[in-house]
Amino acid sequence: MTSSDDQSDDVRRDFGRLWGAYTVSAAGSAIGAGALPLVAVLALEVTTFQVSLLAALSALAAAAITLPLGGRVEHRRKRPVMIAADLLRCLALLSVPVAAALGVLTFAQLCLVGIVQAAAAMMFGAASTAHLKGLVPPGDRLRAASRFETTNWLSLSAGPPLGGLLVTAFGATVTLAVDAFSFLLSALGVRLIRRPEPEPPARAGSPGRGRDLLAGWAYVLGHRGLRPLFWNAMLFGGAIMMGSPLLTVLMLRELHFTPWQYGLALGLPCLGGALGARLTAPLTRRLGPHRVLLLFGVLRTPWLLLLAWAPAGALGPVVMITADTFLLLAAGVFNPSFTTYRMAATDDGVMTRVVTAWSVGSKTAQPLSMLVGGAVAAVGGVRVAILVAGVLCVASALLLPWRALPSAAGGAGRAGAREENEPTGKPASA
Repeated sequence: MTSSDDQSDDVRRDFGRLWGAYTVSAAGSAIGAGALPLVAVLALEVTTFQVSLLAALSALAAAAITLPLGGRVEHRRKRPVMIAADLLRCLALLSVPVAAALGVLTFAQLCLVGIVQAAAAMMFGAASTAHLKGLVPPGDRLRAASRFETTNWLSLSAGPPLGGLLVTAFGATVTLAVDAFSFLLSALGVRLIRRPEPEPPARAGSPGRGRDLLAGWAYVLGHRGLRPLFWNAMLFGGAIMMGSPLLTVLMLRELHFTPWQYGLALGLPCLGGALGARLTAPLTRRLGPHRVLLLFGVLRTPWLLLLAWAPAGALGPVVMITADTFLLLAAGVFNPSFTTYRMAATDDGVMTRVVTAWSVGSKTAQPLSMLVGGAVAAVGGVRVAILVAGVLCVASALLLPWRALPSAAGGAGRAGAREENEPTGKPASA
């Protein structure tokens, strides 16, 4: 066996450990999907505005905490950051069932847990993207991203229904304990990766704290391909997250879903996401990466409008599941294609800061949208707020990169598109 073959085998084995860690944490998070607002509604009986406030405060505070850390993580090895983020999420989530068992759980604690969880997730995402780019060859990245996306959607298809059954049997906080344990196993899986990390990018001179904080945004907004995708992501993600806590209220309070119906409505549509992720590579070969981004960027936008009209009774879950399935099918195709392009289009020396800037932008736009959604719901009702979110979702299609995408950094964009057709794809965590 050649040294090249040995190196490839090492990458595959280490990727197996990384993928295993991701699968465990994805499964745990899927079981706990929507758990914080569910606990807020069922255990603490908070108002509709407080449900939106919980998600909004968590994201905004997490963005403020994470922003100054992106530059520091950029110039450090990524694996220890990933492990620390997993352990932090484990402890934060575990505090909720413990507090509930002691009878001292409060809305303030849920907000604090949401902040810690969101901040740790952002740091893990930024570090893991840079880590993955150093581990997986360019030609494997689209198939890698597709496989991670498939794992995510398959977990989400089975996890929420199981979580709903666990909540029905054992109470609203049990799924948070499962999620916490999954992050502990994820940290162990990352720790078992043996291949040494490449040297982190060296800091070029002393650019100053302010410039270092803004480096990710400067790169994104100065790149003709990433800039429209960034603004599209802000509007689309904001609209989706604006509707997310409101849909929880709609299902539980207006449509009177039981916990198992709630879990089914969250989980079953994710099979559409898994199918979409599996179709990304063949569709990209047939249509090209730019057409895939445009076509499925548009096809994911209209479905929130249908959710606003979901009727009560037996037809309600059918409408919710059908609309969500088609939304996630389109998103399942779009997401790996976008992830692959962003990795290829971003220089290694700014990868972590670009992902951090993207996450901070999302975690700012999304909670502001949630607050707007909560305010609109307080005045006009939950369905009106979901309808507004649906209109914004459709409008996001106007911000897609309708002009041809430029080659990625260093000319890697075209090369990456060609290399995606090669074999030996391994999953990516974005």
